Amino acid sequence: MTSILTNISAMAALQTLRSIDAKMETTQSRVSSGLRVGTASDNAAYWSIATTMRSDNMALSAVQDALGLGAAKVDTAYSAMESAVEVVKQVKAKMVAATEEGVDRSKIQEEISQLQEQLRSISSSASFSGENWLQADLTSATGNAVTKNVVGSFIRTADGSVSVKKIDYQLDSTTVLFDEGGQLGIIDRVFNVTPASTTLKINTSGTISEHAVLTNSVDSLIKSGATFEGNYANVTTAVAGGAAAGDYVKVNGVWVKAVAAASNPGQEIAATSNAGANQWVVDVTPIPAGTVVTAAASLDTVDIRTLSNEELDVMVRATDAALEAITSATADLGSISMRIAIQEDFVSKLTDSIDKGIGRLVDADMNEESTKLKALQTQQQLAIQSLSIANTSSENILSLFRQ
Repeated sequence: MTSILTNISAMAALQTLRSIDAKMETTQSRVSSGLRVGTASDNAAYWSIATTMRSDNMALSAVQDALGLGAAKVDTAYSAMESAVEVVKQVKAKMVAATEEGVDRSKIQEEISQLQEQLRSISSSASFSGENWLQADLTSATGNAVTKNVVGSFIRTADGSVSVKKIDYQLDSTTVLFDEGGQLGIIDRVFNVTPASTTLKINTSGTISEHAVLTNSVDSLIKSGATFEGNYANVTTAVAGGAAAGDYVKVNGVWVKAVAAASNPGQEIAATSNAGANQWVVDVTPIPAGTVVTAAASLDTVDIRTLSNEELDVMVRATDAALEAITSATADLGSISMRIAIQEDFVSKLTDSIDKGIGRLVDADMNEESTKLKALQTQQQLAIQSLSIANTSSENILSLFRQ
């Protein structure tokens, strides 16, 4: 049926054209924005996931910045610690040189004083962005320790909760050079250098047995001259005049307390050819509670001009202990620096992976969209042509009424 009121063909052509225009609008939006899912109405689930992950990526970007700042702090402390190691090495060498007879200790002390000032300078200048990890107020701190940290990562768990993980570094008496509130730092504290024990093989009436020998405190009774050597710690040189109970002798490089042979018969540390004054035994009694060997002063305040030979010997050991502590702290900082570098690389790769994941969800395939656009443009032209034809059909009715 043909009607001048209702043009069904035109309505159908118009509906088709509207559908094509809507598809073209969607395709053009994807081509212009590069997104397949640009709003929640496009795909609510994908849009929600992408929005959340973009937010996490922004947080990871902040973590990268924080890691860079943390790396700068650690590198500053590490470089300063390396310098401190070299300075303390020189202090130790100067003290060893001062043990020589006839050496002018005043001249050596002048050099040590300059090295002490250098240690203070290194510590005070090792600051980055107001943070100094080489000195802290340990005395006033809870537990005599201060915890520093560097932002390490941003984490979203399976239940959707988020957290920021940090890399901790503790400032305490083993890692800080100077205590700003007292004398708990490596450089400004007095070291306890009491040897713990040494294992000796003792010749007991021809029977060789091993003993864990606890060492006693080193004080003014230390003698210089008794040395032990060989597998059985045999005496080769005696202290002048012989050793009496309570004197100290060196066993395998460690000072131990000698006791009278008569009080411990059968436990002489001696070769069969040695006798008399060269007959020794070792006191295996545990160290009395509270008995310790401490340095004469801290590395920061020591003045070798005022030390006896025995005190200087102990001070050399204390300086070596300080050097070991600084070396250990430097190694810890180096480990943290390495970890931060690894974490920076990981966060960078993680950010890229998240970007790729978001892209798979919401990015438009430009090859596909360009093909669609071309096809829709053709369909649009055909739909317009079809609508034009449908609109001319009503004009044909006029021919029926012409004379």
